[in-house]
Amino acid sequence: MAGRSPLLVGVALAVIAAVAFGIAAPVVGWASHGAGPIATACLLYAGAALGAIGARLVGRRAAFTLGRPDARRVVAIALLGAVIAPVLLVWGLHRTGALTASLLLNLEAIFTVVLAAAIHRERIGRRVWIAVSLMAAGGAALSLDAATHGSGGVIGALAVVGATVAWALDNTLTQPLSARDPLDVIAAKAGLGAACTAIVALAIGDPWPGTRNALVLLACGLTGYGLSLRFYLLAQRRIGAARTGSLFAIAPFVGALVAWLAGERALGTWAIASIGLLVIGVWLHLTEGHRHVHSSRVTHGRSQPGG
Repeated sequence: MAGRSPLLVGVALAVIAAVAFGIAAPVVGWASHGAGPIATACLLYAGAALGAIGARLVGRRAAFTLGRPDARRVVAIALLGAVIAPVLLVWGLHRTGALTASLLLNLEAIFTVVLAAAIHRERIGRRVWIAVSLMAAGGAALSLDAATHGSGGVIGALAVVGATVAWALDNTLTQPLSARDPLDVIAAKAGLGAACTAIVALAIGDPWPGTRNALVLLACGLTGYGLSLRFYLLAQRRIGAARTGSLFAIAPFVGALVAWLAGERALGTWAIASIGLLVIGVWLHLTEGHRHVHSSRVTHGRSQPGG
């Protein structure tokens, strides 16, 4: 039991992170109507930063665990994950709709797995590569579906894809920080991101949302980008970047379900086909993870990340 516990806990943390992030996507799309993408990104990561700082104060944490050697990495993940990615996501959400954008977020898992294999040399099983291929095909089908809504839909879809690339790079660069206190990483990343986007939004006159929507976005940032990132980092510490990214692939389906329940029912033939491909891809990821959990029982908990 003790040997398999880290794997099971890591899987649970990754799933919680995915659900929190998945719910955030459609809520951000609705709450940011009338607001600019840069101002929206600022509020999201301001919420994440305030949550991390507040939790740190309440928990009376010890000294800050990030040091000077981590500075360049923290700046990089802040620019990628707290500036570029959310701005692209919000911009794309306004043009593709919450349902399509949520499903496109599946591509983050693909890019995370590929980068984990290329940069961290994590071992990736054949089933995962098949899953990655199916999910990539699903993303292509979604892009074709977006094309039926005109050029704006295609451009919006490409913006969301760009956001997934930025977040995948963020995930990969963040892994070496997984031994640090997650609250410190979130506070530094989100704080820097919020500061950068606030300066740009004010400089270019990006419109801000009303008070109620601003509070919703702050809350969304606290849960979907703050708590979600904390659980993601804790999961990476236990099961590696590739497997965490694989499990995180359920997030888009959570977002799509929320959008569908809220009345967004426009699904074309290509979108329906993409859902089938994405579901099979995620199933292959999850069943591959199950095989590693089973293997870990035989080898007394010695698992290989990236299954």
